[in-house]
Amino acid sequence: MLSGKHILLIIGGGIAAYKSLELIRRLQDQGARVTPVLTRAGEEFVTPLSVSALAGNAVHRDLFDLTAEAEMGHIQLSRSADLLVVAPATADLMAKMAQGHANDLASTLLLATDTPILLAPAMNVRMWEHPATQRNLTQLRNDGVSVVGPNEGGMACGEYGAGRLAEPEEIIAAITTRLAAGPLAGKRIIVTSGPTHEPIDPVRYIANRSSGAQGTAVARALRALGAEVVFITGPATVRPPEGVQVVPVETASDMHAAVQAALPADAAVFAAAVADWRVASASDRKLKKTKDGMPRLAFEENPDILREVASQTQDRPDLVVGFAAETNDVVEHATAKRLRKGCDWIVANDVSPATGIMGGAENAVILITAEGEEHWPRMPKDQVAQRLAEKIAATLTPPVSGDKIRKN
Repeated sequence: MLSGKHILLIIGGGIAAYKSLELIRRLQDQGARVTPVLTRAGEEFVTPLSVSALAGNAVHRDLFDLTAEAEMGHIQLSRSADLLVVAPATADLMAKMAQGHANDLASTLLLATDTPILLAPAMNVRMWEHPATQRNLTQLRNDGVSVVGPNEGGMACGEYGAGRLAEPEEIIAAITTRLAAGPLAGKRIIVTSGPTHEPIDPVRYIANRSSGAQGTAVARALRALGAEVVFITGPATVRPPEGVQVVPVETASDMHAAVQAALPADAAVFAAAVADWRVASASDRKLKKTKDGMPRLAFEENPDILREVASQTQDRPDLVVGFAAETNDVVEHATAKRLRKGCDWIVANDVSPATGIMGGAENAVILITAEGEEHWPRMPKDQVAQRLAEKIAATLTPPVSGDKIRKN
């Protein structure tokens, strides 16, 4: 399944490094070629001789190995593989990657590469749960790095929890998925994300608290499954994902125009928090206090992008997914919205202040379809995105007859 693929395997320091030996063997059984890189900390747990013997290749260890530099160079080494795999990925390695450090061979390779990266983290549960590690993880995901594990269980240190290295077969499966064309190969999907800013005057605007994190995660997950993603984003606080077509917009009218320009598409996911109204006549000068008191603002409705795309007869995507951010009666409001807008699915959530979801790192959603509702547990937004992307992939699988049908 991995025949002919070249894997650059970076082995970090930690007791879980012993599993890298089994991983090398499994990769070779699948037909892959493995070039190993061993960190100084990794050498405390597995020997260069054992790694080299299993890989059938010399182990790369030093950044300033002049012989290796003359033959290949660390830049070429970082780009000659189909995939860079870090297993185990320690907290230290993840921190170096997130901050862009390059003070040894492993971190330099990871910074210099333009090749996809897959991390398999392994560390003490307290280290894994520490806010610094979680911040680094979020940054790495935003940078387009894929992650497998860690698993939950007993550890060598005697503690129990998340932090165990994923098993070799799990890492192999993640590698296969990352290198495969993916179930959404050939599919074009529009994703909207972030808030919109509706100007009042040149220095003031109406907005909301959306960070764009959930839409960004959805775009990243769809791209990982092989889709061609057109990512239309308002002024979000998170960076857009790599490997997608990014279309930055400011207002709801801008987003409406960008969506229409991006059609046709196989699916459209409207995760953006689009303002319902805009100031009818935004001032071209900063509004000033006057003796008459506060200025009066007249509002008008913004285009209803979701309803327009869902109801059009020409170029309607096979699957139209809306989002509903509610503060009360979530299921009732979201169900009514799905019918009113004419979309196939609604991803609903409770964004009342007590939940911490709006602008936060986690989400708890209810998927509303024609068949009913699915309540998903609270989880990180990237996991919500992965689950949604997988359902989209299953729905967009062409029917046997090849006829184009609308999915509900």
